[in-house]
Amino acid sequence: MSGVGSKLFVCSCERTMPLDEAALARGCGGFQRADQLCGAQLDLFRAALADGAPVTVACTQESPLFSEVAEEMGASAPLTFVNIRETGGWSKDAAHAGPKAAALIAAAQEEMPPISLVSLQSEGVILIYGRDEAAIEAGRRLADRLDVTVMLSRPADVTPPRERDFPIVKGHVRNAKGYLGAFELAIDDTAVPAPSSRGRLVFGAGANGATSTCDIILDLTGYQPLFPASELRPGYLRADPRDAIAVEKAINEAAGLVGTFDKPRYINFTENLCAHSRSKITGCVRCLDLCPTGAITPNGDHVAIDENICAGCGACASVCPTGAASYALPPADALMRRLRALLRTYAQAGGVNPIVLLHDGDHGEPMIDALARFGDGLPANVLPLRVNEVTQIGYEMFAGAFSFGATGVALLARAKPKHDMSGLAGVIATTNTIVAALGFGADLVRTIETDDPDHLRAALDAFAPGIASPRPASYSPRGAKRSVLETAFRELHIAAPAPVDVVPLPRGAPFGGLDINVDGCTLCHSCVTACPTGALGDNPDRPTLKFTESVCVQCGLCEATCPENVITLAPRLDFQAWAAPARIVKEEEPYHCISCNAPFGTKSTVERIVGKLSEKHWMFSGANAKRIDVVRMCDNCRVEAVMNESFDPHAAPSRPPIMTTEDYLRAREIDGDPVKN
Repeated sequence: MSGVGSKLFVCSCERTMPLDEAALARGCGGFQRADQLCGAQLDLFRAALADGAPVTVACTQESPLFSEVAEEMGASAPLTFVNIRETGGWSKDAAHAGPKAAALIAAAQEEMPPISLVSLQSEGVILIYGRDEAAIEAGRRLADRLDVTVMLSRPADVTPPRERDFPIVKGHVRNAKGYLGAFELAIDDTAVPAPSSRGRLVFGAGANGATSTCDIILDLTGYQPLFPASELRPGYLRADPRDAIAVEKAINEAAGLVGTFDKPRYINFTENLCAHSRSKITGCVRCLDLCPTGAITPNGDHVAIDENICAGCGACASVCPTGAASYALPPADALMRRLRALLRTYAQAGGVNPIVLLHDGDHGEPMIDALARFGDGLPANVLPLRVNEVTQIGYEMFAGAFSFGATGVALLARAKPKHDMSGLAGVIATTNTIVAALGFGADLVRTIETDDPDHLRAALDAFAPGIASPRPASYSPRGAKRSVLETAFRELHIAAPAPVDVVPLPRGAPFGGLDINVDGCTLCHSCVTACPTGALGDNPDRPTLKFTESVCVQCGLCEATCPENVITLAPRLDFQAWAAPARIVKEEEPYHCISCNAPFGTKSTVERIVGKLSEKHWMFSGANAKRIDVVRMCDNCRVEAVMNESFDPHAAPSRPPIMTTEDYLRAREIDGDPVKN
């Protein structure tokens, strides 16, 4: 909806698309219709700028022109552009796309927070890693622009260059780490060529254990890449030396990698929320298992994310159950507010059965554009929403979509996705289990992996909508990722067509409770100490174990830490437990010190220990029976009692001497076989 005092222009693009003015009015309020705003009616835009109010134009194709006009006029009011043409107006269903147009306009006006940047600095020091003359030729091409070193790995016969314009060495990279401007290499078999090399380069004896640094790596070996997901590593360029076009492209790209380069900070990481490990016991490893670039590494009780290496797939944020890793482009709550505006306005404008289509800019937008220009366009009930990467989508986004009224969610990806989709697939599978149990319908979240616009349209036509919420949510998502998730699930339960209190989930799901054998629990609180989220808690005034299910992430640290083995993970989504405060799992009377009356331990534990030791252990039996009282004392009184009574814990009865082989043989000679006797 247009804001107070703002101006909205909706252009029919020379009447090539119908405008449902009634639907637009219901969804957006007042607006100015135009048929050629970028040409004959440009003065309407100028007049709106002169008023100084924010302006929204339902056109992205001519946004450079409108921005230029605003700059010429010195206008400082915010300008917003939104595409309703390729996303709805150019479609065989355009006559019914009015609610969609209103929804897209409303969503575009949701303000997104600024992007935080990470700077990479390159001085142009390049290592060209090859095996033959192709690497030397690449070095010759780049020598006048970069600081070149060529390293040949296991070279065969290589003709010496006529002039040594840059170093040429032999070596094999054993290990590589780093990024643009900060690569570190461990190199074996290093050697320099003899200056007298005649028909071929002759290298001396190789040495191992060398190290080197550089800003850029151009890998022309044709061997295995030096990095996982190598195409996503900034500063690492790789081409098959037999592919002349690929080599040429890599050389040209390397030539431009000098200076300061900014990349988005994709992930915000809050270390103290991480549930990776405690006390050297491993808990959650979801992000470590999925990161394609190796940007995430264990770091004590937590993990560390190298923002310089991170390629922004968002898989870690998608599966992180605590919210320690959250996507920053944009944050989850900002993206969900745009989703909320999209679905609420669509319903307000009269739309039904909305299916949200999540897509990226590199692949999704060109696909939608091609479908609009050369095919049937998007269906009228499909609402496209651009994200940075579809793999960034987590549970909170899916839960929010259905709670706000969506009847399905599709994610558009390449036929051969750029990023690993396995993490997203797990999130989708769990989400489908939850929404199906709540009565929305089966298989309502799915991916469409295609490079064919017509196949995209066919897949969307075959997507049968589920059941819309009879009570769509209206909340505005705010806050950190985990709190947004908790709110989204509670609202999803309220909005469900057929709500149930508990949805069983498979082991490994990030939501659930704990099955605790209360009788076997000694209230030692090892689990409380290990719990990284505070789901397990105690009471400083009395022996108590409390559990808050809404913050349990099923990391398993409590289960692995419990010395009595009485804790078992119970994956599920219990909406009643999520809405309830912490419940008391076990509570006992404290035992009071017989000397100072201070509470310590639990009554059952102290009495059990006394029962097992009294008159059954030499330290607490016979003449020493009175010593059992030290077990009934607190730490301070126990120390004082031991000191006052000169209690020697080492005054045990003498043990029988250790029998050696000679002792056994001697006893056999005297008494016969001692074992048989």
